[in-house]
Amino acid sequence: MEISGKIKLIGETQTFGASGFRKRELVVTTSEQYPQMLMIEFVQDKCDILNSYKVGQDVKVSINLRGREWINPEGVAKYFNSIQGWRIEMLQPEGGAGSSLPPLEEIQAADLSSDEPDDLPF
Repeated sequence: MEISGKIKLIGETQTFGASGFRKRELVVTTSEQYPQMLMIEFVQDKCDILNSYKVGQDVKVSINLRGREWINPEGVAKYFNSIQGWRIEMLQPEGGAGSSLPPLEEIQAADLSSDEPDDLPF
């Protein structure tokens, strides 16, 4: 799955326990009618891929949804979900330097200079 949006926050890398488990959090704000602020976790070696990104950049994040069950001391099952990122890439602004389409003016000029007959029935 993928999430696209603007980076709102990039957390510091946190290390837990004797095993040295590492986690880093990223918050992305989606660009929908009702924007969502989604916290995405990057773990272990994936923490370092956030080093080259900054708050305010538009990105696309590849994610996996994770879920787990926890039985509390009273024996009641509780369920937790998390979003785990594994890849992130910069989005090019629309019509920006990365656009593979020519400017609209070039398309319209090419269309007007066509020598082909108009064989449309309407």
